[in-house]
Amino acid sequence: MKAINFNNIGLNIYSMSVRVRFAPSPTGMLHIGGLRTALFNYLFAKHNKGTFVLRIEDTDQTRYVADAENDIISALRWSGLDYDEGPGKEGEFGPYRQSERKATGMYTQYANQLVESGNAYYAFDTPEAIEEMKERLRSSGNPSPKYDAITRMSMKNSLTLPKDDVEQRLASGEAYVIRLKVPRRETINFEDEIRGNVSFESQGLDDQVLLKSDGMPTYHLANVVDDHLMKITHVIRGEEWLSSAPKHVLLYEYLGWEAPKFAHLPLIMSPNGGKLSKRKAENEGIPINSNDYDALNYEPQAVINFLAFLGWSPGTDEEVFSMQELADAFTLDRVSKSGSIFNPKKLLWYNEQYLRNLPVAETLARIRKLDTDAIYADASDAFMGTAIEMMHERASIVTDYLTNGVYFVQDPTEVDQKSVKKAWKEDTPIILDEYMANIEKLAENDWKAAPLKEALVATVEAKGVGMGKVMMPVRLALTGVGFGPDIFQFQELLGRESVIRRLKNMANLVGKA
Repeated sequence: MKAINFNNIGLNIYSMSVRVRFAPSPTGMLHIGGLRTALFNYLFAKHNKGTFVLRIEDTDQTRYVADAENDIISALRWSGLDYDEGPGKEGEFGPYRQSERKATGMYTQYANQLVESGNAYYAFDTPEAIEEMKERLRSSGNPSPKYDAITRMSMKNSLTLPKDDVEQRLASGEAYVIRLKVPRRETINFEDEIRGNVSFESQGLDDQVLLKSDGMPTYHLANVVDDHLMKITHVIRGEEWLSSAPKHVLLYEYLGWEAPKFAHLPLIMSPNGGKLSKRKAENEGIPINSNDYDALNYEPQAVINFLAFLGWSPGTDEEVFSMQELADAFTLDRVSKSGSIFNPKKLLWYNEQYLRNLPVAETLARIRKLDTDAIYADASDAFMGTAIEMMHERASIVTDYLTNGVYFVQDPTEVDQKSVKKAWKEDTPIILDEYMANIEKLAENDWKAAPLKEALVATVEAKGVGMGKVMMPVRLALTGVGFGPDIFQFQELLGRESVIRRLKNMANLVGKA
């Protein structure tokens, strides 16, 4: 059995400026795993002072989804992955949509070149004939029938038909495809930047269609041709494309081109095991489309930081990185071979870190924009700035300021029943009356957190009870829930009138509970 070793192909690539591409197909919205692939390409390019290219691989027109390209571009922009070349940023290697590149005839040119060199062939088989061949093989015990070096000999193609017959069929306009002629018994080796030496047996490969009957190239031909013509030095893509790599390196060999360096990224795994598919993501409440995270008001830097650590590590305990810091640290040798689990709680943790570090003015502007129900319409910016600082530790998403902070501007209309059962005792009304009497004595200038705390301590000492016996009923009266910001700072912000009113209304709230 002959061995084909492609490990030396592309060695001269390191003398070239690094060029990588993110090449999604507009057959659906951008998967979060696709965004991770784009990120790793972007970081590798920036680390090596190279070029990050966006190429739209729209060869599969039957699965084309309207607005998918816009979705891809908007997700990249939202996440800060600004491409150097691509749609709308034309460079010397454009156009950057394969459907537009097809119009130049380049794919047909190279497909025909492969036929002429004996490395590809015309196939005239109808879909029905191919399905009949596969069904025959299944019936004889072959569970994975394919069009390959063995089965091609019983089909209608330029390898089995007389030359005159082939020429006549082509002249008459009979439909055909061009297939790659995969060698029957050869071992294909290549070096993967992440996985090391990778080996495939050619007998496991099918004679891949390169050019379809409508003249549109398949992914495999267009991918290789475009990577070569765009001078791509490193192909960084998901593990699902690893099985296609031997076909691609065959194409590079047959076309006489140096192959780029390959790096196949590990899968993103579901928390419950297996690849994070759309179905599994939906079952586990994980947004699967990249732009969903924008719609859900995640911080883009948090999503990027989280995705960077899905399959890569800087080799330190540090976890929070800016985009520039990620680019400075990113190398392919620190990318894992094994899959990484998508942990929604870890993503929320990242979001909290970035949210809490936002300037208060920026957070306030976003809250005002998101406050479509005008919850905080009458609250001043100064009031809201203080409220934001008090809510920081309990906000995971910016919308938490809206949903969890209503009691800053609205008196509670109900109270948490579980907390009431724990905190409301027979003598609680008397204790609250004592606390109200103590704080009502405070002068307007003394309505501050420290004197309010002293008033509560005085109540505790006068009644001979623990701090919680007073503090929890006060918190419930003011907020309606058993947790929240510092209760004394909260009272200072709320003001005397609102605090007294809410304390007096506590008995009514308990009655409702």
